Amino acid sequence: MLAIARALMTKPRLLLLDEPSMGLAPVIVRVMLQTIGEINRAGTTVLLVEQNASAALRLATRGYVLENGQIALEGTGAELTRHEGVRRSYLGIRVSPGGPGR
Repeated sequence: MLAIARALMTKPRLLLLDEPSMGLAPVIVRVMLQTIGEINRAGTTVLLVEQNASAALRLATRGYVLENGQIALEGTGAELTRHEGVRRSYLGIRVSPGGPGR
């Protein structure tokens, strides 16, 4: 959190964040992600690399799924959240033949 604060002191146009939630308690993760959203809404572009895919996609204007260093999928956060492969592989949501999430 200190590193993010120090970076914001320079008034960047782009903020690159690699796994900012790693090792944090769940309550702190929620605050961190809310803060990242506020930073973005205030006008700073944020490039977020995050293993917590569901949280990242909730924040994302655009998202990219990388496989072996190549872009396998791209779309809005909402589009990727609805994508059957993303739901199954990254969000842990089982997709039944009857439809998504059933």
